[in-house]
Amino acid sequence: MQHPANRSRTRARVTALALALTAAGATALSGCGKETQTVGTAPPPRAQDAFTRRAAQIVRDWPKVAPVPGRHDALLPLAGAARPGAANARELTVTVGHSACDARYGARAQESEDLVVVTGWGRKKSAQGMCTAQLATDKVTVRLKAPLGGRTVVDAATGKRLLKG
Repeated sequence: MQHPANRSRTRARVTALALALTAAGATALSGCGKETQTVGTAPPPRAQDAFTRRAAQIVRDWPKVAPVPGRHDALLPLAGAARPGAANARELTVTVGHSACDARYGARAQESEDLVVVTGWGRKKSAQGMCTAQLATDKVTVRLKAPLGGRTVVDAATGKRLLKG
């Protein structure tokens, strides 16, 4: 059996050792990397859709681009584009060729330093029922992130130049 004085010294040593280890651990943990680490809260990247993949291909392979085969609701060919009145314009008007049965249609653009790749898109009213194979065309305005400037406008579906920059 331990003498009461020895027990008191043992407790003091254990307490001192525990405090020393705690302090050493805190110092070691706080010394891990002097630089500030930033943890992002951005959402995970979205899967690329058909248009985003096609636009990236056009930018990479320009000017040797083949048209996409068939009709795709996300890559409708454009019948033309109107040159904006000013070089610093951030809007581009294109003529979208879509199905007469499309309930909604529009256009979107993907921009690079040298190109603006544009496509039309359409959403059908219903998968059921009959629809004529009639083509409708409508003008749609696309808002650009940067002024058009001298960039070339390319139709994503056909790979053809609509406007030369």
